[in-house]
Amino acid sequence: MELGELIHTVMFYAFGSLAIVASLMVILSKNSVHSALFLVLSFVAASGLWLLAQAEFLAITLVLVYVGAVMVLFLFVVMMLDVELNANKQKLVRYFPLAILVALTFVAVLIFAFIKDKVISPGLPPVLADYSNVKALGYLLYTEYLLPFEVAGLLLTVAIIAAIGLTFRGRREAKSPHPSEQILATKANRLKIISVGK
Repeated sequence: MELGELIHTVMFYAFGSLAIVASLMVILSKNSVHSALFLVLSFVAASGLWLLAQAEFLAITLVLVYVGAVMVLFLFVVMMLDVELNANKQKLVRYFPLAILVALTFVAVLIFAFIKDKVISPGLPPVLADYSNVKALGYLLYTEYLLPFEVAGLLLTVAIIAAIGLTFRGRREAKSPHPSEQILATKANRLKIISVGK
């Protein structure tokens, strides 16, 4: 194994282990803010895996969109809500055996897939120097996956309109004067001098 492949393999397992540990800490942490911060760490580890897979655009998008925007919003919401944990602990304990069963099934399926495909090294075949994954992603989005892409955009537009419609409470009366009234204002109708006796 060459030095480049060795570094690639070590970084793959390092980012993968970091993503697994951070994901476990998201659900095992008692503090909601800590869980959100561990979710940020898992996103960063996942973006590292995307970089190793030579998908730089997806890695940067994951960091900018999810870590930079969505998780900041999550943190603000979690910190403002101040969720009570005692009421939720009983529900979590009740579903714990089912969660363990689902997790073990998922791990068994992953192990079976690795053994079946005989995955030994996460290395990728080399690509040409002028290869652009952004161009390849755009080509796939606008040719083969055009219909799902347009449907997703339509669903997001409908969701935005529905959110605005649900939160809109009607037009409020503005307390500021109209600009035409401001233009017509003069000193005679705005200034009143009162003589105070001695």
